[in-house]
Amino acid sequence: MAAAPRVVIIGAGIVGANLADELCARGWTDVTVLDQGPLPLTGGSTSHAPGLVFQTNASKAMTEFARYTVEKLCSLEADGAPCFNQVGGMEVATTPARWEDLKRKHGWATSWGVESRLVDTDECVERWPLLDGSRVLGALYVPTDGLANASRAVVALVRRAGSRGATFLGATRVTGIRQSGGRVTAVRTDQGEFAADIVVSCAGFWGREIGAMAGVDVPLLPLAHQYAKTGQVAELVGRNSEESEAGLPILRHQDQDLYFREHVDRLGIGSYAHRPMPADLRELDDEVTADSMPSMLPFTEADFVPSWEESKLLLPALRRTKVEEGFNGIFSFTPDGQSLVGESADVRGFWIAEAIWVTHSAGIAKAVAEQLVHGHAETDLHEIDVHRFEDVQLAPEYVSETSQQNFVEIYDVLHPLQPRLSPRDLRVSPFHTRQRELGAVFLEAGGWERPHWFEANAPLLKRLPHEALPPARDAWAAQFHSPVVAAEAWHTRNRVALYDMTPLKRVEIAGPGALGFLQGLMTNQLDKSVGSVTYTLMLDEAGGIRSDVTVARLEPEVFQVGINGGIDLDHFRKNSPPGVFVRDITGGTCCVGVWGPQARDLVQPLSREDFSHQGLKYFRARRARIAGVPVTAMRLSYVGELGWEIYTDADNGARLWDALWEAGRELGVIAAGRAAFNSLRLEKGYRLWGTDMTTEHDPHEAGLDFAVRPGKGEFTGRAAIGKRTPVRRLRCLTVDDGRTVVLGKEPVFVDGRSAGYVTSAAYGYTISRPIAYAWLPPSVEVGSQVGIEYFGRRVPATVQAEPLVDPEMTRIRR
Repeated sequence: MAAAPRVVIIGAGIVGANLADELCARGWTDVTVLDQGPLPLTGGSTSHAPGLVFQTNASKAMTEFARYTVEKLCSLEADGAPCFNQVGGMEVATTPARWEDLKRKHGWATSWGVESRLVDTDECVERWPLLDGSRVLGALYVPTDGLANASRAVVALVRRAGSRGATFLGATRVTGIRQSGGRVTAVRTDQGEFAADIVVSCAGFWGREIGAMAGVDVPLLPLAHQYAKTGQVAELVGRNSEESEAGLPILRHQDQDLYFREHVDRLGIGSYAHRPMPADLRELDDEVTADSMPSMLPFTEADFVPSWEESKLLLPALRRTKVEEGFNGIFSFTPDGQSLVGESADVRGFWIAEAIWVTHSAGIAKAVAEQLVHGHAETDLHEIDVHRFEDVQLAPEYVSETSQQNFVEIYDVLHPLQPRLSPRDLRVSPFHTRQRELGAVFLEAGGWERPHWFEANAPLLKRLPHEALPPARDAWAAQFHSPVVAAEAWHTRNRVALYDMTPLKRVEIAGPGALGFLQGLMTNQLDKSVGSVTYTLMLDEAGGIRSDVTVARLEPEVFQVGINGGIDLDHFRKNSPPGVFVRDITGGTCCVGVWGPQARDLVQPLSREDFSHQGLKYFRARRARIAGVPVTAMRLSYVGELGWEIYTDADNGARLWDALWEAGRELGVIAAGRAAFNSLRLEKGYRLWGTDMTTEHDPHEAGLDFAVRPGKGEFTGRAAIGKRTPVRRLRCLTVDDGRTVVLGKEPVFVDGRSAGYVTSAAYGYTISRPIAYAWLPPSVEVGSQVGIEYFGRRVPATVQAEPLVDPEMTRIRR
């Protein structure tokens, strides 16, 4: 048995201490934790964190991380004092919009298995007597939320990890990361050098600087957040002890970007209502005391005035006291508001675990330890994987603007499709000018402008058959949506449409050994003739689905692979052997999907190549010329209709689009957007990785057995999939009332009990009913009646056989 590697963790706050503890618990004890500050009060964000732990989150993973943090901290104590005070958490609504949003949050909590209740005004005041009940409509109450004593928890974790072999060193400033042959070898400090096989940066808002020492871009911005303490509040006198500090639930007033917690007989007030205040780390004081540390900037009273006035309105008792002290505490923010976890793409063995708040600290530390020790984590990490960002999103200007935007919006009611307003137009396809001329309504993802529908198609609504017209949507589902989508979906099913597929990431994998390399990563058989296209999965070591990809064999050792983003690209690059080259070709190419029953009538006259069914069969690819433009045409269709994905170099893109558009005029060709695409793909039962399935699911559970060929030979995860016992199945549902369009993450009830949750959802324009896919117990069969909780009401739905449209696949193979 090989010896455990030498691990150096940079940062002894709540994340670094938890990681050391989790590694030692798994038998890795050669662990050294370094911090520039004194132990245990190091001067980072942990040292001043107010400790609020609200578990409910739109993300299943982040909720699970928070729940584990609660469980772990509840089990810890230091010198007989507990590390967690489970007083519960309460989020109040003072506006109708917030009250509706709390119903949605209650749904998330139910989906992810966190006990919660929606409570009325009377119960709000009963649980928080200081509230002005006339201002409160109700609240979301979670009894297992509470207050973490982060500094005390660090003491407990340091002692436990230390007893298992870990070493903690304070007053040790990191000055560099030594590398050799593309791997870390040591951490340089002002106290000497520490040899390391693995280095994990848990440096918090200093993480960007530590990353730079290893040549790694860490997209993180340190921002100050105001926290104040009142004088004595008469109504709190005698309620709490010095040890427990609090007995009332932690309270969030998100309509005014505020939160509250007790400090014995005083109140602490946190505010996000002020201007973003980026912190310049070069100006921080190194001195660390209980009342002064680098992470605590001077309180800017003028910024707090509006928050203090709003606090007194919600809690009238505060009118008889005042703000006695405060500070602007530094925390880490990122472009999408999520944490940053993963190994460097360029420096093997250098990991980061940054932008992690106390709420998720133990949970994410556990997941990182699982990755390091076992190669995979129990909870899917794609939402926080550092490789989720595109290169354009790593620019300091982008990180600064978007991180500040996330600070401003942290408590806002945000729609799942809501795009950022700025920066925009960072990445556009060669078809962008033509799309603007057609009135494209763009949403944004990964820096790409992506048309969701085209206003030019609005007149088509008047020509639709009556049965193709969708019902009116409720106000929430109608946001970032248009009835025009119905026309685009109908036209794709009955005529022909052009779809911009350019933003979907693709790589070229080439060189001697490329086939063997891909065979070892993929579940399906790729050893096929040149021109073959294969839908396949990549699994992790536990048999979970780490991605689904499409592999086209263009030459004996040249493959074009359609992937799900930078996480896949990093996986290929890290695992490719010498002589196999992995190249991201997305930016230099473009793709238009030509789909619909008239697709061949449009394309064939433009090419001398044979685009007949026999000439280019389903799931085959060919290099050809269309209107003189050199292209690679792949006979694929994720909308379930005849057609091709047609690729060309970016410089030929506009010419290709114009040729297809001009030739399609007599056929009535239209451009269609992502909203129609999503509806059509759900009608065909096509899965979306990261939404419908993740590493937490295996191929059988996801209904993808057809993409697995165990007999082809060894591949990652092959041994594990035969040992897994299915605990759920991805099921297709249709909504019985024919009109309620859910949007995803809603809980699904079976026999009156919460049993699963919705993944993807859309209105099915071909079948005239809303569709939802959901993870449900294996016992739930086709025909079963279930209920989807949507904004507090139970919507009946029925489990259906899939696909809902063209199960014989005759349309796609004509």
